[in-house]
Amino acid sequence: MKDLSGSIVVYKNAVEILEKTIQSFLRNTLDSKLYIIDNSRTYRLKALVNDPPIIYRFNNINVGFGAGHNTILREVLCESKNHIIMNPEAYFEEGVIQKLYTFMNQHSEIGQLMPKVLYPDGRLQSLWKLLPAPQTLIKRRFFNFYKSSLERENYRDELRFSGHDKIMDVPFLSGCFMFLRTEALKKVGLFDKCYSLYTEDADLSRRIHKHYRTVYFPQGTIYHHYQRGSYPTFWLTWCNVKNVIRYFSKWVRRNDSEREFFNKRTIQQLAESK
Repeated sequence: MKDLSGSIVVYKNAVEILEKTIQSFLRNTLDSKLYIIDNSRTYRLKALVNDPPIIYRFNNINVGFGAGHNTILREVLCESKNHIIMNPEAYFEEGVIQKLYTFMNQHSEIGQLMPKVLYPDGRLQSLWKLLPAPQTLIKRRFFNFYKSSLERENYRDELRFSGHDKIMDVPFLSGCFMFLRTEALKKVGLFDKCYSLYTEDADLSRRIHKHYRTVYFPQGTIYHHYQRGSYPTFWLTWCNVKNVIRYFSKWVRRNDSEREFFNKRTIQQLAESK
């Protein structure tokens, strides 16, 4: 797959998990470049880069998730037909990328694909969602003790009623694994540089969804060590809140009719497919 590339932004990651992620990509691809963008302060993770298809970039500063990937995306837009953005905690078995690659290239209207995502113990991670409303994110972050109310909203927003076993057009696909058509990125742009961390995936998915299909594809499965990184420290919490404010300042005025349209259309399409 010479028209496919991938990138991983790393920052003080666990070596054993990152190595598993790197080897997953290399086992699944042939003649495909993998870029490692290291935002760490030391070269500790460079020791993992021993294979010729891997290109290592050391930033010596934490420029963030989106900005880190953008440095590579600018290079590959004219080289790769498809590009995979992976979290350093994601890994998968052989054949997964081939399934995604084949499906993407059979459907020119698709701009982004996301496989089914499981915890290492096999539990499902609902990382394909409707576009969030401000009040929903505020509840999830600061008022999660309202469990019954949140459960009702999550049941709808995380499309739990779908069973997660069918191909679905979804307006928000998580950044933990983004299989992207570079043609779509040329049209809508790269990650928005105004986000230092968090919500940049929601922003990019939404922009792609306006012009292409953004699809959840359960025929491919990956595993992901998911961590709520914003919770342990005040700095990460503040970073999360700040970027959520930026997201809604960009997309929401008095009434986000586009969000309502996309969400309603998604639910309607799922109802019609039953």
